[in-house]
Amino acid sequence: MKRHANIPIFVPHIGCPNDCVFCNQRTISGRTSFDVDGVEEEIEKALGTISSFVPQVAFFGGSFTGIERSLMIKLLETANKFIKEGRVSSIRLSTRPDYIDEEILSILKFYKVANIELGIQSTNDEVLTLNKRGHDAKTSLYAMDLIVKEGFELTGQMMTGMFGGNEENERQTALDIISHGATSARVYPTVVFSSTALGDLYLSGKYQPPTLDETVERGAKVVGLFLKNNVDVIRIGLQSGEGLHSDDVIAGDYHDAIGELILSRLRLDEMREKLRKMDLKKGEKVFLEVPEKLLSQYLGQKKVNLKKLSDEFSVDVFLVKT
Repeated sequence: MKRHANIPIFVPHIGCPNDCVFCNQRTISGRTSFDVDGVEEEIEKALGTISSFVPQVAFFGGSFTGIERSLMIKLLETANKFIKEGRVSSIRLSTRPDYIDEEILSILKFYKVANIELGIQSTNDEVLTLNKRGHDAKTSLYAMDLIVKEGFELTGQMMTGMFGGNEENERQTALDIISHGATSARVYPTVVFSSTALGDLYLSGKYQPPTLDETVERGAKVVGLFLKNNVDVIRIGLQSGEGLHSDDVIAGDYHDAIGELILSRLRLDEMREKLRKMDLKKGEKVFLEVPEKLLSQYLGQKKVNLKKLSDEFSVDVFLVKT
């Protein structure tokens, strides 16, 4: 995973008339209102803390291309001013698949938008319907193709543990994002917020989120697919340090360690595959080479991965940094 340097500007739910069952934009963005006139000052303030790189301005939190057109253009113009000054490299934004067309993309291209993050969540029509996404899978596939065709970098956002979802359609969603040209992805295990339809489903017993172990296992499978296919995973999970109101979270995994847990499970599975191919003898010392920068992922928290491998294969496993 690579860290992406950006200046996040959160545009609340004003760009989206839809009410997906899992969505509570106030909780997710930490915003209840939006001051368009304060955006330039917000960017300026952020730039005052950055010295070692030229960041992007990133419009997150809502469906950016669905907001009122004059407001969208005003925001793009504000960010573009910093691009012309050489202080910002480009613009990235997040939006819905059903708010992408050739006209919108021509506007985004004019204002130097480089990356479009598409909230796909699932490419299974039944899951999309159950979660009241308001569009079908074909809409997502078309939007991805159009974004890539017009020369933008595509980031596909998907969820695991959705209402009505399962491992197979999560795998297919990841494969669709890969095959339709995404260069990066975000993977979000479902979090249940209060004041949402999903919250009501959970409280009524009609939806049960995956356990932590299930979330980790399912996340590792889709993250593994992305990495295997050279799609950079730039974020795993909603995190408590991003303005989340923890009191509004009633179920699901949103804590800061979820990404590390998922990556650690992925590395554990990698090592298991290597050991299965070896002719091992009980009590043998086994040395596995791993990249130094990923050592903590291979070790797992408190070296739990080494213990699991040792117990499972009856050998002593040691990691050698490369």
